[in-house]
Parts: sequence; structure tokens; C-alpha cells
Amino acid sequence: MKYKLLAASVLATLSTSALSATYQLTELGDFEAAKHTYVTDVSENGHIIGQANGLFNLPIDISYIDFTDNIIKSAYDTEVKRFENIDKEITFTLDDIENNDAVYTNADAHTFMVGFLSSRSEDFEYQKISSLIATSYNNGLITEQSLFDESSLDYDGLTRSVSNFYTGVAQDGTTVGWGSAAFDKVSFTPDGETDEETWFTREFIERGILISAGGVEVPLLPEFTEHGGTSKASDIVATDTGYIVVGNVSVSIPAERQTTITDNCDGLDEPVMACIELINSRNTRGVFNKTAVKWTLDSTYNVTSTELLGLALTPEEDEDRTPFNSIALAVNSNGIAVGSSDTRDIDNDNRIYSMPTYYKDGEVVDFINQQDDWEGGKAFAINDNDIIAGYATKRIEGSLRNKLFYHDINTNTTVFPEDYFISSSSYANDINNQGYIVGEGDVGDTASTRRSEAFIYKIGDDKITNLNNLLPCFDSDGETSFSYKMVEAKSINENNEVFGVATKTVEKLDSLGEVITDINGNIQYESVAVAVKLSPIANGEVENCKAPDAEFYERSSASFSWFGLLLLPLVGLRRVFRF
Repeated sequence: MKYKLLAASVLATLSTSALSATYQLTELGDFEAAKHTYVTDVSENGHIIGQANGLFNLPIDISYIDFTDNIIKSAYDTEVKRFENIDKEITFTLDDIENNDAVYTNADAHTFMVGFLSSRSEDFEYQKISSLIATSYNNGLITEQSLFDESSLDYDGLTRSVSNFYTGVAQDGTTVGWGSAAFDKVSFTPDGETDEETWFTREFIERGILISAGGVEVPLLPEFTEHGGTSKASDIVATDTGYIVVGNVSVSIPAERQTTITDNCDGLDEPVMACIELINSRNTRGVFNKTAVKWTLDSTYNVTSTELLGLALTPEEDEDRTPFNSIALAVNSNGIAVGSSDTRDIDNDNRIYSMPTYYKDGEVVDFINQQDDWEGGKAFAINDNDIIAGYATKRIEGSLRNKLFYHDINTNTTVFPEDYFISSSSYANDINNQGYIVGEGDVGDTASTRRSEAFIYKIGDDKITNLNNLLPCFDSDGETSFSYKMVEAKSINENNEVFGVATKTVEKLDSLGEVITDINGNIQYESVAVAVKLSPIANGEVENCKAPDAEFYERSSASFSWFGLLLLPLVGLRRVFRF
């Protein structure tokens, strides 16, 4: 659980207050710099952190690009054909980008360059860009937290070369997260050549960080630092003497990965770190062996101890190919951490790459019963009563599906509540001390119509309740259908206020932040993700709404651009930063 101290005022009776009341939805703020906003954590004292995605006006550095190169010429030819297929005339040339500042004034040109650079993500001779940033919310204002990004030497502002993940906040406003070092543009001359080349490299791939409410920044360093190492900070709890932070750190490199590095990354044909990055990106498990970790800090943010929490298995001597991994994703006031770990298949002793685990008193416990055909999952939250919430994975109706669960450490019992339907995938994201769980699950009858909708569940009830059923039927005019659809419930506090993500329809904006119109001048519209708070309405009544026509977010079309990949609502953001 992300709420370590009980609120001074708690709802006295919960059997009738939360699920029989409607909720009032409030947007947490407007952020003009990006399309989408999300919540990742909330403290019991009201500190809120999150993410924003789909930044407008991403900076593009063209100074090093050879516009006569076949790679970019071919990409432009493909873009021309795409425009032709949608009966539009392209509005820029490569010469316009190179010589006429089109990338700063023409949204089509800017979108093309964003897409081109995104398509070269494994080519470290091209600029790296990212549209995902960390944010904090304060009385309707959303501000960016840059974490490890830096001011660019080539253009105004930050490099925008890194993704930053803001993951946990303590009740006093101290936060944790993780990100990568900013990419530097460096000159490199390959062995045997005389001409310098431009490359983009960084010092480390990922690093955890603590940031105090007053702005003190404390990098949380890995145990193994070769090639930068890795570390992630997932959650934080305040104690009487300081803080506990959990996450994971690199501890070594498997022998086979090390052989690959030794054989290929000699610094002759490319910078060593560019070679490391390529090996890391082309392997799902990356380069490093990683283990869950618990850092203890004093009240002045000094790290006083680092405890490696271990794995739910013991690696064999010949298991030196694929990296091992465990991570702690949340911690409660009792110091018990939860997350996931590699473990053993009870039938054949093969490795299972991620099973829900908890870390207590030096032990790593994977508690999901494999005999019931569960074969994966993660634990996302734990409350102060030592009840864990998360999801586990099994094959249902021929496909792998995820199912929410809660597990009581004290009684060693695991329950899988009934969710939306038998083959719906569902996730429990948080649990408060009163036993209320929030998350989201699939709705929709077929694979093509499935979408995510948020739920609330009280331990002991028969099934989950769709939070959209507890919202108003209409906007304030009493006629227009309610503008929001709750797609993810991320956090719940001791007042049963729920924080998460909703979608709403707004005017469609291009990559420069300007309104898009069709060929007839009509404004176009799109669905965006917004960070919201749901507040219980005392003595409210559930409204019986006529089911509106389903509104779906278009994930692909003939006109889909690479820029769209950066702007998709990250309802699955949990699965990005919580690994």
C-alpha cells in the first residue's frame, strides 16, 4: 500500500458508505505541455505524483543529419505515399526541414521527424527523444519533475532524451522514482577511419532517485556499477527515524551476456556504451542480473543501509545465459515489501520469469499456487494489515489472462475475486487499510472491442463494482452524457477517495500543440487520458443510466503516424514502470 499512516478522520461505516454512494469526479489539473496525464501515487496527506505523455514541441536537432542519406530519403518517400493513401498532399520537403526551419513551424514536418527518430531507436547515431515525463499535482497545478534529464547544449530546454518514472510518495511529500541519464551528443572516429561521426550515448540506463519535499535529490546507486549498472526506486514509506525505499538493483552480468559484451563492445567501431545499449535493448531481460532491494535512509536523507532482498530461487551454476530478476514494488509501515521474482516451475524445475512475491524477515516468498495453473504475475500493493494485492496469470479459454487477487500473509490465504467476466484480464493496483481494493479490468465482448474500465472492490464482497456505475449519468446540464470514462483506478486512501485515469473527448492537437481541422476546416476530436480524483458523495444514490454507445480509442488506422505511438493513453503504464 502507498498509504502508510491512517488519516485522522476515517469513514466510520464502510458497508454502506463507499459502494452505495456515487462519486464526484474532479480533474487534478490541466497540463498544456502534453496530451495525457496520469496518477501514479498519492500520500495520505494529499501529495499526488504522476506522469504526462505526448509532449508537444519535442525538440529536434537536425544539425548532424545528412539529408542526402538513403535512410531518411526512404523514410520521406514512405511518408509521401502515406499522404497519398489518405488523399492529402504532403506539405513539406526534406529541403524545408534542412534549410527552412519546417520542423519548428510545420506540424507535419515535425511529426515526420519525431517518427523518423523513433524508428531509429536502436541506432545510436541519431538523436534520442522521449515523450514521457514525471509530474506532481498541487491545487490544480501540474509541474514537471525532471529527475535525471539535463539542459541541452544544442537547443533551449531539457534534452527530452529520457523517460522519467515517478513511482512513490511518502506522507511528508518525499518522493521516489527512476529514470535514465540524458543522452550526450559525442564525436567518435571509428578505428581505421579519419572522419568523425556523431553518436548519442549516456552514462547509465536507469537509476533510482529520492527527492525530498524541499528539493534535495539523492541518487540511489546500484550495487554493481559496471557500464553504469541499474537501479529502480518503486515505493517509499516514512518511519520514525527516516525512510524505507524499495526497488531493485543490478548485482552482476550473466556469463554469456558478458561474453557478448567482451566480443563486441571493444570501442573500435562504435562507442562502448552504444554497444551496451544495443545488447540491452535487443534482449527482453536486458544485460544485468537484478535483485529486489530495500534502502534505509535517516531523516536527513543519508542512506544508512542497503539490503538485497534476494530471489525466490537459487540460480544453478549453468544458468548463466538469461539474467535473473526480482523487484520490490511496494512496502508497508511494517517494512514488508511486495513485488515479483523469478521462481521455479514446480513441475519441471524450469524458470518462471515473474511470480508475485513478498519479502519479509530475510525470506522471499512466492505464494501463488502453481498447482492451480497460475504461471506468472506481480504484487503491486500491501496494506498495514499485511494484505497484498496484485494480479496472477493463467491460461483461460485458450489465452493467457491476468486476474486480480489479494493475499493475507497472516492466514496464508489467496483469493481471486470475481471480475467483469471469465476471460477478462484484471489488475489490483492498491489496497487501503479498510480492505478496499482498486484497479481495472477488461470489458467488451470480443478481442477487438475490449477496453479497460476501473473498479472498486471490498474484501468479502462477491465481485468487483465498475466505478463508472457510481458516477453521474449526465454532465451538469442534465442532458449531455457524462464526459468521462474511468479506465484505471490507481490509488485509494483511507477516506475512500480514488485516484486514477479517465478518458474524455477533446479537440485534437498536432505535435506542435495546434488544433487539427479536416480539409473542410472542421475541428477534429480525439480521446485523451486525464488524471482524476473520485470523492465519495455522502448519502448519494447510484443512478440508473441508459448504457451509452461504446466509445473506443482508435489504436491504428491508415493514417496512423509514429508520433501516435508516443501519444497513446498509457492505461498500461503500470506494466511499463513496475517491472
